[in-house]
Amino acid sequence: MLLNRNLFFLSISFLVILLVSCDSKRFFEENKSFENGVWLNTNSPSFNVNISDTLAHYDLYLNIRNDGIYPYSNLYLFIHTILPGGKTATDTVECQLADPDGKWRGSGLGGLKFNRFLFQRGMAFPRKGQYHFELEQAMRVKELKGIRDVGIRIEKQAR
Repeated sequence: MLLNRNLFFLSISFLVILLVSCDSKRFFEENKSFENGVWLNTNSPSFNVNISDTLAHYDLYLNIRNDGIYPYSNLYLFIHTILPGGKTATDTVECQLADPDGKWRGSGLGGLKFNRFLFQRGMAFPRKGQYHFELEQAMRVKELKGIRDVGIRIEKQAR
């Protein structure tokens, strides 16, 4: 009985290590949830990323999780970036969440879908320090229903 229990815990530990190590490209990832799946236009989730390697290149992704009550097929976002030293940049991005026939894109079960959109490939950060990213919904509605959470993921490219 003790041997079976030890084998069970060893197997679980190995599985956890395997799952964590499979995501070796991830440099940073964080998602923010919205209460009741409603993204208010006054709520702009922000993410702080500390960059120390200015020679590396990175791929920046947007994570979006929506449910079946989302009333649109796409999502427009403003992405505000504040660099160390205070310089700012703003980009507008369209994320296509559904096909033209209305079928939701992404992975997931039932009406809950997860999508990851490439925002910038091969991006280089020009200065060391903390970078601040802010996501603002640009759908021109006060309450955007059906968006469960949003986030950013940064992957370091292999040299």
